[in-house]
Amino acid sequence: MNFKTMSLISAVALALPTLGMADADDDTLVINEEIEMTTKAAAPAHLDGALGDKVMSGWHFRSDETQAMEMDDFDNPGMLGVEDGEVIWNTVEGSEGKSCASCHGESSEMAGVKATYPKWNDGAEEVRTLQMQVNDCRVNQMGAEAYGYDKGGALPLEALLSSVSRGMPVNVAIDGPAQSTWEQGKDIYYTRFGQLNLSCANCHEDNYGNMIRADHLSQGQVNGFPTYRLKNTKLNGSHSRFKGCIRDTRAATFNPGSPEFVALELYVTSRGNGLSVEGPSVRN
Repeated sequence: MNFKTMSLISAVALALPTLGMADADDDTLVINEEIEMTTKAAAPAHLDGALGDKVMSGWHFRSDETQAMEMDDFDNPGMLGVEDGEVIWNTVEGSEGKSCASCHGESSEMAGVKATYPKWNDGAEEVRTLQMQVNDCRVNQMGAEAYGYDKGGALPLEALLSSVSRGMPVNVAIDGPAQSTWEQGKDIYYTRFGQLNLSCANCHEDNYGNMIRADHLSQGQVNGFPTYRLKNTKLNGSHSRFKGCIRDTRAATFNPGSPEFVALELYVTSRGNGLSVEGPSVRN
């Protein structure tokens, strides 16, 4: 057995969950003692029993200390991104002399929008994520430059729009013209990538509740994105997390904003239909 083969075997062993179990807890998430969150819900029928009868927010798989940070906006560092998003929302930019508020009013009037994205856009004839829709508004309504995906003002604005929808149920449509994109996302979810030959499902469907090294595997729900990760001390978008997961399998990965990750976001979001919009959440 050569060194390269031994190294690959060792890497696979490290990537596999340990035998230790740490089931999701039964705690209740109430933010600011007033926003009651649905963190466990009946599994959507389209999952065909893949997650049993229940879907669960990643909040249930975090430590008590991390959970507590999300329960109070003063303790949640992701709310700093929301504050930045509010400033951006009201800032006039571009050749048309408009801000987001010029067309949409107060950010609070956007409650419920985040819960329906990604969604099919008839005019563009494509599935759009919320960041894609923000950029369309910036370019075509404000005459401003588009943000890079998961960069610049895109994440603070997504965090702001998520925050005003907290507690509302995720409800993305997967039928009609969006179905083919949803099917593409499903294919990606179950595709094994990289030298470690792992798919999203291997961790978040087959092994949620197990410990992988020092981390507690969740169902990989994205209802809490954008999320503030303690690991890198900043807001993270779902596409950046997808990229990191595929990279960790030692594979060439897709880029945030790519058609592949748009499809994957639609599929993964649909797996959490019925859970509350929770972002900005706090995760490890």
